[in-house]
This record gives sequence, structure tokens and C-alpha cells, in this order.
Amino acid sequence: MNTAATSTSEDAALSAATQTESAVEIGRFLASWSPQRPLRLHSEGTPLTGGPGASLVEIFTAQEQRSRTSQAYYRSGVGGRLRVTDLEQVERNDAVTIHVTQRDEVTSLEVCTTLTAPRGTSTVRVQSVLRNRGPAPLTLTTVSTATVGFGRDEDDLAGMTLMSARTEWLAENRWHARPLRDVLPQLNLVLHGQDGRGRAAITSHGAWPSGEHLPTALITAPEGAIAWQLETSGPWHVDLSQTAQGGVLGLHGPTDLEHQFARTLQPGQSFRTVAVALCAVEGGDAASSHSVGNPVVDDIAAQLTSYRRWLLRHRRDEPMPLVYNDFMNTLMGQPSTQALIPLVKEAGALGLDVFCIDAGWFASPAIGDWWATIGEWNEAKDRFDDGGLARICETILDQGMRVGLWLEPEIVGADSPAVDQLPEDAFFRRHGQKVREHDRYHLDMRHPAAREHLDEVVDRIVEQYAVSYLKLDYNINPGAGTEVDASSPADGLLAHTRAFRDWVIDIQARHPGLQVENCASGAMRADYSLLSVTHLQSTSDQQDLRLYPPVAASAPFSILPEQCGNWAYPAADMSEEETTFTLVSGLAGRFYLSGFLDRLRPDQMRAVADAVSLHRQQVERLRYAVPFWPLGLPAWDDELICSGLRDGDDVLLFVWDRAERASEFVIPGDFADASQEFTRAGWQLRPTPRGLEITTLPGVTARVIRARRGGQGEVGH
Repeated sequence: MNTAATSTSEDAALSAATQTESAVEIGRFLASWSPQRPLRLHSEGTPLTGGPGASLVEIFTAQEQRSRTSQAYYRSGVGGRLRVTDLEQVERNDAVTIHVTQRDEVTSLEVCTTLTAPRGTSTVRVQSVLRNRGPAPLTLTTVSTATVGFGRDEDDLAGMTLMSARTEWLAENRWHARPLRDVLPQLNLVLHGQDGRGRAAITSHGAWPSGEHLPTALITAPEGAIAWQLETSGPWHVDLSQTAQGGVLGLHGPTDLEHQFARTLQPGQSFRTVAVALCAVEGGDAASSHSVGNPVVDDIAAQLTSYRRWLLRHRRDEPMPLVYNDFMNTLMGQPSTQALIPLVKEAGALGLDVFCIDAGWFASPAIGDWWATIGEWNEAKDRFDDGGLARICETILDQGMRVGLWLEPEIVGADSPAVDQLPEDAFFRRHGQKVREHDRYHLDMRHPAAREHLDEVVDRIVEQYAVSYLKLDYNINPGAGTEVDASSPADGLLAHTRAFRDWVIDIQARHPGLQVENCASGAMRADYSLLSVTHLQSTSDQQDLRLYPPVAASAPFSILPEQCGNWAYPAADMSEEETTFTLVSGLAGRFYLSGFLDRLRPDQMRAVADAVSLHRQQVERLRYAVPFWPLGLPAWDDELICSGLRDGDDVLLFVWDRAERASEFVIPGDFADASQEFTRAGWQLRPTPRGLEITTLPGVTARVIRARRGGQGEVGH
């Protein structure tokens, strides 16, 4: 163990003689503590340098909340009394881990925190297990996974920027930057001799963790940036507050005030917090983080990309199939033999890997709107004549593709026979009633009957239809959670999300080769609790090709490029440029094809075939490519949008122009040998000392540009 002694003056209540600290390095972070204060985490040379002596784990109970009053989850009574009792360091080839045990002598609560720093990244993963070692029950109401101080004083906060993303159905990944002082006003706390009592917050609700805000955000400062990623499929909360010594960032799962959370621990029982990743980087004047080509923001993205690949290291070499799905702007949940067979044959002719039959295969056309009827997951015989759904699946296999099928496993429609076939406690319940949302009930995956029901469904469709790809959807948000077998609704919801993740792992173990797409009304549940055990993330349900680019371009900041399932949906009524436009959106991540392929013009089919060919060339490189944004992360209404993927000196740029007139602009950087890839030319590319000058064409246009960094050379038109 690498320990060091330092002297600090951060807490005036301690004399200089009692401020001797112990510390251990964990990646580029430093975990430190003393006999007089709890474990804290900081990072020299970044905004996490200095700052308040925040306890890494803040703990609020029904009996005891703060030691100093405020509205922030900071300076908790229990958290402030924690003292380190043991530390173990483990070195592995891929990561360094330390396990730190702390104890509060008043409550006999023990906290075991695991900090893991994957090698090659500036990121640390934090998670704690709390165990009641006392003789009486103890009720937790809020526990932070990580609370850290940033900045050294109030003046430091004036130079910082908060960068976060609003997100909702059809309008995901809307990044914006604002001065931190917009949410934490200057208070002159030195004059008042106290910490601030207010706070700013970013909060999710229910079981759509990316339904309102992305669970990833960052704070930039002149010396660098700090970023975070909350890894939970349930609710989470980010708390920002301030003291005279700087700011405080608190990262939580479900909380008392925001989510109706409480968890009672009987003697000997334990509770595990949600996992959080913290990333800290140095360099540049990062305060203007929404500016063109900001290197610190790109550095954060690169570090988080490396960290996420570490999370998925166990499936590093699994295939990345090219998928066709019949839903988006195509069958829209109304499949039939007559509609599917032509699509299957066209997808097979293109050489695609998976044909996924989306929603509706289980519902009779006579029903019409099948929304409230799902839950049994039996084939609708009158949808598929002459051999039924099995014939469709056989045709898919005959075309050299794998069979994919859509499920929404956690949901049972209010009009489904499955409602009466399952026990009441197999559903979410509050106030003695089943929770009903948009004519649907929500299964509780902790209940054996719910799990047995879905195990039977998956086993049956895998065997009956040779399914090896599942698209798992999730189209309602059940609210606070369930009171069944839980201390509070949010406690039940958190336990359900963990049980669902376990089920996803289990079905893949039971059916080797089965791949799972994560979908929830597009990307309403795009979190790395689930993305670490699934293969692909649908990035949106957006059907307007003009609105998709900011979603597709921004997605790699919070999702691995190789998991970003970006839809391309060419249609016969699109112009050549519009066809190219939607195909470029698909190519910006994992190309995810839809559309009535059997109705396309020959020139459109050539464009689709060229896009498929280009994706084939680049798909393996997605495992290593690093995303960046030479024009900055786009705003929702930006006319010019650009994202990039770099692998060494090789660069792919995805550029969309949504202006009515032709545009002229510069992509900063030292690009050589730039050329327009994939079917259409027409744009003019000119190397200059400022970067790559581009002149587009009138109307919505988009291009994929391949370039090489380092030295200007010939640039293709």
C-alpha cells in the first residue's frame, strides 16, 4: 500500500497536530483520511484539487440527517463520523482496486467502499456496501455513492461551467453548457462563516434513468474537468452545493426527498449503493466547454469511452451484427407474411446479419391497437399464413441471416390473460393496488412467478423460432416503484432493476450466442448498468430524418460508438440527398437499417448497398475508435453538425448540413488526404492552415469524410 503523510488546513476545527493524513493512490485519484475524519477522494491538477473535506460516503438515516442544516445532501451526521478501519489494495493486469472499510461507532454501521481504476484511463469506479453491525434496526433514507469537493474557494466556482444534457423521447442528448454560477450564486460565505444552505440538482425519476437527463455530465474549469456517470436503471440524483472552500458534488441513487427512498437494515443486513464512475482530466482553458473543438471535452469523452470498454471487457470479441429491423417508418408494429417476406429477401440480398421482427407479431390484426393486450407472447396465427411465424423465421435463416424478435418483458397489458395467470405480488403494487400506467401493469422481476413466466417465453421462442437476437423494449415508466417486500417504493424499484439485470445475464448464459438490444422508447433507459450486459442501444425513436442528426452525433458521449444503434430509414419518396442524409445518420455509430427496401429506386438501393459496404469496412474499428466533436457537441437546432471517430491518425467525420442554402465552414484540425466516402460527392473540400474548409450544397445534405491527421495533402472533391 502506497501511503503518504500531508498537512492540510481545510478544517479549522482540527488543530495542526491532529491533521496528519494517510493517503493511497488509485489511478490518477488520491483517497485520503485521518483519525479525525472520513475517507475522501480528490485528484491533483484537476478541479478536484483542494476543495472541502467532503466525506466520500454521506449517509442519512430516519433517526439522523445533517450535522449542519442545509437543503443539500452534505455534512451528514453518520457520514461525518465514519473512520477508516481497514484498507486492502489489489493489483490486476487490467485495473487497480482498493477496498476501504469505515465504521461509525455510534450506529455500528460499517461501510465497505470499493474503488477501481481501470488501467489506461483517468476514471475510477466507486460503489459501497453498508452493513448494520449494531443490535437494532437502522433505516437509511439517502446514501451517496460519491461525494467530492471541487475548487479551492468561492472564487474558483466563478470560472467553472456545468455541462449536462436534457433528453426525452424523440429529442435525446440535448447538451448545453452554462456557468456554474447560474445555479450556485456567489454568496460570500467567508463573510458569513458558514456553508451555503441551498443546492442545485439534476434528478431522474422512476425507471427511465435517461428519460429527462442523461446520467452523464461534467464540470469544466481552467485547469481541466471532472465528469461522472451514474450506473443504474433506477432513479438517481446529482447534488451540487457550495462552501467557503469550494463546491461539493454528490452522486446518489434513489433519495428520500426526490424518490421516496428508505431502506431498513435489520442487524446483519446490508445495502449496496449504485455504482458511479468519476473521471478527472487536466489541460487547457476548459471553461468555455461548448466552444468549437474543445480538447478537454473530447478528452473526457475519450477517457469515458476507454472506461466503458473496460466494463464490457468480457464481451470484447463478440460479433457486432448488422441489423435490419422492420419497425421505424416501416411496419410500425403491424407485421404480416405479405409485408415481411419481401423485406427479408431484400435484407438478405444486402448481406445483413440479423433480421429483427419488431412489435406486433403476438397480436391479432382484429384487435387493432394491441397496446393493452401484451404479456403472453404467443404468435398471432392470423397475422402469418402458410406456415406462420416459423415460416418467416425459416426464410430469414435461408437468406443467411439470424432471427431477431421484439419483446417488452416487464410489461403485462391490462387486457391480457396473463394478468389473471400471475399472482398479485408478481406486479408492482402501491397502496394495496397494482400500479397501472397507460393501460399496463408492471412485473416485479424479484418474484419467482414473474421470472418463471419470462424464462418460459424466452426458452420457447428461442427453440421454436431459432431466435438469437432479442430487442428488449420498455415503454412505460412505473413511477416511484413498488411497496411489495420493500422498505419503500424506491427500494422496491431499485431491487427490481437489479433483478431484471440479473435476468438479462441469465438468459444469455442459458442460451449461448443470444444477443440483446437495449431499448426503452428509444433511449429512455440507456445506462451502463444494463449496457454493460447488453449489446446494442437504440439511440432514438425519432422518425424525422432532419431531427435525428443531433441525437446520432451526440450519442457517443454517453454510449460506446459500437453500441450506438443509429437508425437509417430510406424511403421511396426521398430524394437522393435525403437518402444519403438518413444513411449518414446510421453510419455515425452502429448502422441500424429499416425502411421499405422493396420499394426503393435502383439509385437508392445502390446507396444503401454502399452504406452497408462502408459499415462493413469500419465496424471492427468501432471497437477501438474514439469519438470527438470538432464543431463542439451540437445544439438541438444547429444547422451544421459534425461528429468524428478517430483510430490513430485515421479519421471518419460525419457531417450534416440542415440549412436551406449551401454552407461554407471550417472543421478545425490538421487533416490530410480527405475524401468524400459513400456514393455521393458534390461537396467541396479544401485544406487550409485553419483546417478543412467545406462548401456544401443547398438543402439537407450529409457526407462521410475520411481523412488522415498530420500534414496537409490532396483533398478530394
